[in-house]
Amino acid sequence: MTAQSDPNNLGDSGTMQVANVRSQIAAAESSLLKAVARHNYPEAAAFAIRLALEESLANAFLHGHRGLPAETAATVTYSVDAEFVDLTIEDQGPGFNPANVPDPTADENIELPSGRGLMLMRSFMTEVRHEKNGARIVMRFSRAAAEAAAAADEIGS
Repeated sequence: MTAQSDPNNLGDSGTMQVANVRSQIAAAESSLLKAVARHNYPEAAAFAIRLALEESLANAFLHGHRGLPAETAATVTYSVDAEFVDLTIEDQGPGFNPANVPDPTADENIELPSGRGLMLMRSFMTEVRHEKNGARIVMRFSRAAAEAAAAADEIGS
């Protein structure tokens, strides 16, 4: 695992190879969340970012690495600064078409266990896109967008 902290507090970044081992997943979460904390993101933002990381890794190991050796690692890359948290998870699988994932909120899919992780990532992160035929997910959390959404919720209450 490599992580870099900018002494001028301009940004932090890291790249980690993470196998489906709880200690490695916890180390990746810890590294990312320490960077998030160094840039004074609120607790709700840290929750959203952690959830996106956990869900994307769960999908990588459950779906992307299906049939691969258990020790096959996913690559986690992050960059954190005062405005954005960028997070990329790439698995070693063949990929998938996200448009083929059923909407978990549709009546006919309510009892199906699939699609919820992607729905949560899309709900909590500002941007979510898939690359490399779905084997790579790229997400962004924008502090300004989250603050604007929170202000809009406050006004609407």
